[in-house]
Amino acid sequence: MSTETIFTKIINREIPADIIYEDEQALAFTDINPQAPFHVLIIPKSPIATINDVTTENAALVGHLYVVAAKLAKEHGFAEDGYRVVMNCNGHGGQTVYHIHLHMLAGKAMGWPPYQDKLKV
Repeated sequence: MSTETIFTKIINREIPADIIYEDEQALAFTDINPQAPFHVLIIPKSPIATINDVTTENAALVGHLYVVAAKLAKEHGFAEDGYRVVMNCNGHGGQTVYHIHLHMLAGKAMGWPPYQDKLKV
């Protein structure tokens, strides 16, 4: 599997994105198909395909994504009311871009379970 994804192109500024945060390790930008009033993707600049590919060597990087989420929540006024952070894994988990990323959703009350259809086991 190639490590080149649409996110790599955003990191390299080959395609545009509404970037709201950047540091040496991570980038955050608005989702093109928002599911909440505030919906951003927080990605590591180093490509990691899925959660299954996270190792002890890159665990701190993954933790940093959550630090960025908390920082964005405070900066945008969502920390007190709350927000949701989700990372999908592979097809059944809803992952469509194989470069790990946090979905940060805020600006409205979130329900649980997140989907209206009943869980079929």
